[in-house]
Amino acid sequence: MIAVSPSPGMAPAATAPPYPRVHLVLLLLLLWLCGGVCGFPRPRCRLQSDSLSVYSQKGELSLGGLLSIHLNVKYPDLNYRERPTPLQCEKFHIRYYRYLLAMVFGITEINHSSRLLPNLTLGFHIYDSCYNELRSLLGTMQLLSGTSGSAANFNCFQPAMPSAIVGDMPSKASMPVARILGLYRYPQISYASAHPLLSDKTDFPSFLRTIPNDNYEVTALAELVKYFNWSWVGILTSDNELGSAGSQLLIKEITQNGACVAFVEMLPKQNSQEEVTRIVSSIKKSRAKAIIVYTTMENLIPFMEEASYQDLTDKVWLGCGSWSIDSDFPRKDILKTLNGSLGVAPESGSIPGFKEFLYSIHPSREIEDRYMRTFWETAFGCKWPDDGDKNSTEANADADRDRLCTGQERLESIDSAVYDVHNFRYTYKVHNAVYALVHALHDMRSCVQGQGPFENGSCAEMHNYRHWQLLHYVKHVHFKNNAGEEVFFDKNGDVPLFVDVLNWQMFPNGSSRYVNVGKYDARLPRGQELVIDERRIMWSGGQIQAPQSVCTDRCPEGHRRATREGQPICCFDCIPCSDGEIVNSADQNQCIKCPDDQWPNYKKDQCLPKPVQFLSYQEFLGVSLAALAVTFFLLTGSILCLFLKNRSTPIVRANNRGLSYLLLISLMLCFLCSLMFIGQPLRVTCMLRQVVFGIIFSICLSGILAKTLTVVLAFSIINPVSKMRRLVGFKTPVYIVPSCTLIQVILCIAWIVLSTPFPDMNMEAEVGTIILECNEGSSIFFSCVLGYMGLLASVSLSVAFMARKLPDTFNEAKFIAFSILVFASVWITFVPAYLSTKGKLMVAVEIFAILASSSGLLVCIFFPKCYVILLKLEMNNRARITGKRSKKKSGA
Repeated sequence: MIAVSPSPGMAPAATAPPYPRVHLVLLLLLLWLCGGVCGFPRPRCRLQSDSLSVYSQKGELSLGGLLSIHLNVKYPDLNYRERPTPLQCEKFHIRYYRYLLAMVFGITEINHSSRLLPNLTLGFHIYDSCYNELRSLLGTMQLLSGTSGSAANFNCFQPAMPSAIVGDMPSKASMPVARILGLYRYPQISYASAHPLLSDKTDFPSFLRTIPNDNYEVTALAELVKYFNWSWVGILTSDNELGSAGSQLLIKEITQNGACVAFVEMLPKQNSQEEVTRIVSSIKKSRAKAIIVYTTMENLIPFMEEASYQDLTDKVWLGCGSWSIDSDFPRKDILKTLNGSLGVAPESGSIPGFKEFLYSIHPSREIEDRYMRTFWETAFGCKWPDDGDKNSTEANADADRDRLCTGQERLESIDSAVYDVHNFRYTYKVHNAVYALVHALHDMRSCVQGQGPFENGSCAEMHNYRHWQLLHYVKHVHFKNNAGEEVFFDKNGDVPLFVDVLNWQMFPNGSSRYVNVGKYDARLPRGQELVIDERRIMWSGGQIQAPQSVCTDRCPEGHRRATREGQPICCFDCIPCSDGEIVNSADQNQCIKCPDDQWPNYKKDQCLPKPVQFLSYQEFLGVSLAALAVTFFLLTGSILCLFLKNRSTPIVRANNRGLSYLLLISLMLCFLCSLMFIGQPLRVTCMLRQVVFGIIFSICLSGILAKTLTVVLAFSIINPVSKMRRLVGFKTPVYIVPSCTLIQVILCIAWIVLSTPFPDMNMEAEVGTIILECNEGSSIFFSCVLGYMGLLASVSLSVAFMARKLPDTFNEAKFIAFSILVFASVWITFVPAYLSTKGKLMVAVEIFAILASSSGLLVCIFFPKCYVILLKLEMNNRARITGKRSKKKSGA
């Protein structure tokens, strides 16, 4: 073996390991493995975006929260030459911050509870989404990644992932988040997202909510419109999917209730002052007083600022739960614009102990709560000093500009409209959402192997479960919260609808409040869901009555609506209803004819029974005619007695005493028969009154005819042996009176047999009145009876005319002729008068004709004789009556 020695000038070489590079590789591998075990970060995929700050608390299990603590974000300017700045949140919202406190309070309660998740600490990770869907998505990515900046599905810290997520508030943010979480069946419970599409379990399988579906809220708003009889309403909505779908549903519900939509205005997505001004001006000109505001808060604030600038205070704003009539507006004049408005909001609930918790918070104690100082500064209008630079120049400048907070401020002094510790609505929903997730975790932890809900009765491992397993328990939770209210979800992940109706009231001293004036409970029977206490409502301007919101004012009484061509049914003209018609209160578009026996009231909104009229003894006309008939009856009876007493005198004997007695008796009956026409018509009186009247008058007229014919024959037949002298005497009246009367009797019997008169209700004679009268049965028979009487009167008048040349001392024929003329005149004028009158006046005309014609006969025939009997005794002698004295004087 040949030994090689080092060359001169060289140091001896050290002995080196044979594979130095292998050692280096092994060392690096060992360090990498050690780093994995010891917690050193490994290389991993990271998002090229800024992470969001998180308010968190450690626990064995945790819940995630996406809460809108700020109301808006400021978008950065994009020039694509440098990295964009993160989205900056603006407009810190005190009431929204209370939602965060409700989640923290609920988790704190559970950690101190021995009933739920005992011996297990629950933590939380809460992100501020700032009412913005981009912030919500970024917070979701960080929750799913376990650490900030990581991408979903590249998570090395599985225990850091929350079990479920509470949030978000706006539907526009919850929808994209729910789509992502739905891919992994990751449980999500929102406390304020009410969009109807979120109930679709095909698109959003893991989304649930503790607030009712917006469809029910739309129904409640439409019922409010119906309750206050607002038939002409406007709709103000957002220019997004929520606004489009909601406005269409609103239009459907409102039109189904019979009202009309005056306009639908969409607020622009980006604030456009020109467009907002146009919308406000358009609403100001509209007759619609009730405006439904179905929009999100960030779109509504610019609009309400312009509305207050234009003094749009005569409208009633109907708000939905998304802006929940509250103190969300930055200026007091906006609240003045909203004075008297109504809104529906989730029902208020009780959270025991939460009031004390809200009054106990303080920035010096809740150091990890990065929003606490902002809340304190906003609530008290001061600036919280930084610990490290209280004496710095910057701090002094801030002190000169803003009042420094002392830490001694009292939370009890904050206006309840800003920091309400009594009425919890969305706060209550946040609290219920936290407890629903905790009850699901508790039920999953309490599962007994072999009795579980999964395959082969298995249970989920508490620290190694799948999110779809927890989702199963979340969907089936059913418990009573600390206030004793039941909490559960239906098959669509919704809760039953129960909303409060609120009235925003502002007082002269500048204070304001919203008052619960009613409720809408969809669980109640149809028509009973809405209950309103109008006494508690304060309308704009201090009015007591609800303002009218109509296209056309209500039609006057007795008028129907006629829709204008080409316009909605709520815009109409008013047309009066015809006589006998009423306006249907349920449908004022048409008039309804009343039944024949009824007539409209003064307002023409109700049919009332027609008043029944007939000539009665209780009214002046009936009593007067009856008194007149009785008076003439007694007068005629007195004349009859006078004739009977002086029956032996020449004037009584010369006038055929028998015919005179018959004529007086028939006249007495004529006066009495008129009484049958007075009073309520009955079947007997209707059947007899015209018949009795016709027969009695026929007797009277036939007696006058016999009397006249006897006088004519007595003075006209001079030849003693003439055969005509046989007719003079007692037999002439015997033949004339019965034969002439018999014809009338036959006519009357035929009338009764063939067409019997009967009582009838005449509803057409007088408008609005029922005339109770006698239907004569046959106008032909009635005309025949009257015509026959006219024939007898005409014959009597003709015979009396033949006796015009009788001696002047005997004026019997002249008196009879004159009485017949009176009789004929009365009945000739009776016919047109009778035909031209209606109702009880027709009966009165006939009674008057009977009394007038009878009294005419009585006066003209018998009064001259009574005058002679009573006052001119010297004329009551045979010579005077026969006229012989006159002849002797003339012969001499």
